[in-house]
Amino acid sequence: MTNKETSWGPIADWYGEHLEGDDTYHAKVILPNLLRVLNPGEGMRVLDLACGEGFVTEKVASTGAKVTGADISKELIEKAKARGGRVSYHATPGDKLSFAQDSSFDAVTCILALQNMESLEPVFREVARVLVPGGRFIFVLNHPVLRIPKRSSWGFDEEKDIQFRRLDGYYLPSREKMIAHPGNPESEHTWSFQRSLEEHFKALFKTGFTVTGFEEWISHKTSEKGPRQKAEDRSRKEFPLFLMIEATAGAQ
Repeated sequence: MTNKETSWGPIADWYGEHLEGDDTYHAKVILPNLLRVLNPGEGMRVLDLACGEGFVTEKVASTGAKVTGADISKELIEKAKARGGRVSYHATPGDKLSFAQDSSFDAVTCILALQNMESLEPVFREVARVLVPGGRFIFVLNHPVLRIPKRSSWGFDEEKDIQFRRLDGYYLPSREKMIAHPGNPESEHTWSFQRSLEEHFKALFKTGFTVTGFEEWISHKTSEKGPRQKAEDRSRKEFPLFLMIEATAGAQ
């Protein structure tokens, strides 16, 4: 499978619409938590890997950090550039950051994108190259244990009045075609790769990283009033949506 086939370029317009609004997971969960963990500020050199159309990138840049964005999709990079700001953008895959010199960034972020990349180790190795010794690689995933593409779902036990999470697969790697517009057989699509926590950690260790942070982030949403509201809201706190891993380059 080529990088072109895993690119989000063909669904750039759909992705932009997906980020619009003030009540999205990006706005309410991911961004505030990322800024807390990253703690960017004046002069910090940050690479936002797989930056998409620049939503997170420009927010980090607004703190005074010196931010660079990179994404395999030329279409998304053009949208990011159109947003303006003082970010430098590059259209390139995550395993070929040729624009960056060795040890040129203090931190690298990657938000909800590793799951769309076919191979981890080449990306992690390139991230390690561009980070300073002790630099941080912070990435966020759809929770790989609880949100498995097309193999996990919500269920409801009427007798016990609980909403539960059903998992039909976890440990074995898989890939799934993700349709931008379900129900339309001609819809644009990309691919999502399911990997275990073990696979992520092994790839980090092989490329010289030490895991120094690990957090699980829950939904901010609440259900409308109804017979299942209490159970649904409780389950949102019981089953996190996102996983954040912080790995430090060259740390012992």
